[in-house]
Amino acid sequence: MSEFVEQCQAEWRRLGVADPLAEEMAADLASDLRDAEAEGVSAEELLGSSAFDPRAFAASWADERGIIPVPPSRGKARRRPFVLVAFTALAAITAIVAGLLLLTGEPKVSLVATGTRGPYIPSPPRAPLVPPAAGPHVVQRASAAAPVEWILLVLAVVAVGFAAWLWTGWGRSRPPAAPA
Repeated sequence: MSEFVEQCQAEWRRLGVADPLAEEMAADLASDLRDAEAEGVSAEELLGSSAFDPRAFAASWADERGIIPVPPSRGKARRRPFVLVAFTALAAITAIVAGLLLLTGEPKVSLVATGTRGPYIPSPPRAPLVPPAAGPHVVQRASAAAPVEWILLVLAVVAVGFAAWLWTGWGRSRPPAAPA
């Protein structure tokens, strides 16, 4: 099979022409080129200026036969980016809010012990004796929401990453599906 026919087949595959139709067209083209060569007619004389641009020739032939699949409607295409924009914005806002909450450390919880516990009971003899302190005594101060904020931050970062992956796939052109 000639290089011209192979390039036409590659273009038909790229355009999404069904394989049986592309093979039939390639066979017809190869047969026409062989017949022309046997009669002493060059490919340039047979195909004209199209002989120098197999991709354009293949596209115009497929278009004339009406076998190039129709691209999806515009209405459906517009809906997907809107949902993708909304998902990306929600994920980004959630990540920012979770990060700010972690940075500020709010709300704070303090565990406080007071010195009014009743009578003093000494510890067993091996432990040192520590009398209770008078008045309130702050034992620990920590952020109560930190575990929830970390989980929210991790989920938001994963969602932003997923949205970025969806955006990279959105711009790629895919050959349309062949008609059934």
